[in-house]
Amino acid sequence: MSNERTIVAPFVFDGVQARLAEQAGFEAVYMTGFGTAAGFGLPDLGLLTMTEMVTQARRIASAVTVPLIADADTGYGNPLNVIRTVEEYQAAGVSAIHIEDQVFPKRCGFLRDKEVIPLDRMVPKLKAACENRDDGFVIIARTDALQPNGWDDVCARAEAFIEAGADVVFVDGITDERALDDYCGKLGHLPLLYNGMLEPVDDLVRRGFRIVIHPGTMLRHFEDFGSSLNHLKQDGQISLSRQSFRHAVAALGVQETLELGARYDED
Repeated sequence: MSNERTIVAPFVFDGVQARLAEQAGFEAVYMTGFGTAAGFGLPDLGLLTMTEMVTQARRIASAVTVPLIADADTGYGNPLNVIRTVEEYQAAGVSAIHIEDQVFPKRCGFLRDKEVIPLDRMVPKLKAACENRDDGFVIIARTDALQPNGWDDVCARAEAFIEAGADVVFVDGITDERALDDYCGKLGHLPLLYNGMLEPVDDLVRRGFRIVIHPGTMLRHFEDFGSSLNHLKQDGQISLSRQSFRHAVAALGVQETLELGARYDED
């Protein structure tokens, strides 16, 4: 992953979404915890295990050639658990993970009533992650302290995270333009990740974010799929382009896979 320019990674939670993102020209994809939990029919409230998250990460990583950034929740325990988490995500083919400072069970970063662990409990987890990773594996330190504690605590945590060895800081729960301005103004000297849709990507790039993860694709999926189901239920049909099936076949690489198999067919 480049350290010189902004990496834009759309939210994905399965292999076909990841393939479509790569085919659209994105240079990385982001495995969302919210979307992954939704794929199980569950809310993003810390209900999935590390094994379930890693299994999905492996599926996504194997579907694309671009780097995969993945949600690793709270690291699933103490520093020893975090070391195991890093090992498992690396073995799954993931290029970067973010670990957050929420109390377990955690919740989606845009929900209210979040709680965070003390800084002196988070720092050892980050040190464990950073000291036991492979070269090139990126550790993103996420804090959810803004809503419960305010900017002073967020800034103290961000500086400590970088000192502990994290490559990028991720302040979640940025819900308005003022908070976005504060994020850049107070922490712009650090490598930052932004999660959200408050501004177009070009504006976020100009703000200097190292990584932008964009939830719009995931949220549109819920909206569009729900709308299609309603049309099917109410109207008995769904309007589609004649090319829809061909597009799906092409996205999944059907022809290329058949051609590969044909190389090994017996005469």
